[in-house]
Amino acid sequence: MKEIKTVDTDILIIGGGPAGLATAIHLADLTKPLPVKIMLLEKGGAIGNHILSGAVIDPGALRALLPDIAEKDMPFEAPVAKEEVMYFTSQSYFASPVTLPYFDNKGNYVASLGKITRWLADIAEKKGVQIFPGFSAAEILYDNGRVAGVRTAASGIDKHGEPMPNYQPPTDVLARLTILAEGTRGSLTKTLVRQFNLDKGRNPQIYSLGVKEVWEIPEGRIEPGYVAHSMGYPLSIDQFGGAFIYGMSKTVVALGLAVGLDYADPTFDPHHAFQIYKKHPFVAKLLQGGKILRYGAKTIPEGGYFAIPQLYHDNVMIVGDSAGLVAMPSLKGIHLAIYSGMLAAKTAFEALQKGDTSQQQLRRYEELFRQSPIYKALYPVRNFRQGFKSNLIAGMMQFGTQLVTGGRGFSLSGKLEMAEDYKHYDLLKNLNGTTFQSKFNGQLVFDKKTTFDKETNVFYSGTKHDEEQPSHIQVPNLAICQECIDKYNAPCQGFCPANVFEIVTELKTGAKSLVLHPSNCVHCKTCDIKDPFHNVTWTTPYGGDGPEYVNM
Repeated sequence: MKEIKTVDTDILIIGGGPAGLATAIHLADLTKPLPVKIMLLEKGGAIGNHILSGAVIDPGALRALLPDIAEKDMPFEAPVAKEEVMYFTSQSYFASPVTLPYFDNKGNYVASLGKITRWLADIAEKKGVQIFPGFSAAEILYDNGRVAGVRTAASGIDKHGEPMPNYQPPTDVLARLTILAEGTRGSLTKTLVRQFNLDKGRNPQIYSLGVKEVWEIPEGRIEPGYVAHSMGYPLSIDQFGGAFIYGMSKTVVALGLAVGLDYADPTFDPHHAFQIYKKHPFVAKLLQGGKILRYGAKTIPEGGYFAIPQLYHDNVMIVGDSAGLVAMPSLKGIHLAIYSGMLAAKTAFEALQKGDTSQQQLRRYEELFRQSPIYKALYPVRNFRQGFKSNLIAGMMQFGTQLVTGGRGFSLSGKLEMAEDYKHYDLLKNLNGTTFQSKFNGQLVFDKKTTFDKETNVFYSGTKHDEEQPSHIQVPNLAICQECIDKYNAPCQGFCPANVFEIVTELKTGAKSLVLHPSNCVHCKTCDIKDPFHNVTWTTPYGGDGPEYVNM
């Protein structure tokens, strides 16, 4: 068997999203006169392949990162031209007569984050950053309890874990300083936080799942820069979430639904809810005669300020979505990811100058954080998401109180608590037939013109995996699956937006069992978050596998 290779670098960045690329660019600028080697590993086959966002972007962070590039030369689709906030009923809607707090997008742009990351990667490479797409970082390496780098995933291994003729060993990438920019629910970040108890005293991170499609529609239906956000139908009053419609051009529209994963109904299906949303008269009229171009899904960290872990330890820092840096209620994190990358770069530069990458030195990152636009965006709404853990009405009351109490709300301690998403399920037997599936059973028919089943949607994600490799979706205890089926009817069938999980019934005995389709996976990691028994772990597949998002 081939031996493990070793590569050395000064700075190692894991992830080619906005946070990782901002780290690389700013650090390259700061270290320009110095012989500092900066390496970035991206698990997608190309930069942008695994990038998905709405997106409406605050350009301030990009201006700070790239002061020599005019805003008009940045690859946005259109400035926000018109904005609406609506509440949907099943057949109609009500538009808010005023712009709600934190929903004002004046001066912002609709954009494809995938396009922006490809543009940033080109800038980074021109500044000397070494970018290697198609490399999955599988585990963190330690040296005497300090992070020493990462080991990439091997390839050419069969389903039983045995090497095949095309076997390629992993590579150990050793670095003076490692920066984790993996995105939401980063697998390395998760292990690092547990290893060093970096979330001690924090709220657990909670998430929403966003499901998105990009459509081509007849000209005249939408204005470039049109931005609409809606609450209500088809979500129930006890669910946190909403939908969006963004005019990317005169003929291209991005639309999607984001739903908090703290929902209680084990039959709820975010993908199906999105398809039902598209049947609403307002949306159906917009899409009529159009065609789907792309589909994707991702989770969004929305726990807020109190769910941010300690962002540093010996030889390592955490940035962007991996750190949970998303502002609520606007659900914006791209600009915060860029700012965090710049802060991490400044911290890294100072650490390199002193020859000290210990956590005592890297505490500088936290000092910079508390003086930054990130803190100013997150702290005033530190209790926002927790306020909605009961229902929409209670949440709006909490939010109103928070607006006049500087974010404290109805909390004597100043901190509202929140449980992990998987702890919120109701037992199926206690729902007495009042489930999502029973309510919408007649609407779960997909015409494959406007609405689509999961398998069809997965095709539009471009996802692909080597099907000979071991499953990167790990379910270690199948006996627990049987208990999950009995109590909850296997909610993995619903929460997964890509049909990775299938419950098969044996014809003769009626016995039910789980069958996995990991090649369908779009890397949203909902399974790692929402499984009621925490019996599912998402790991990195071969480098280059997964979705191939285009302009998502």
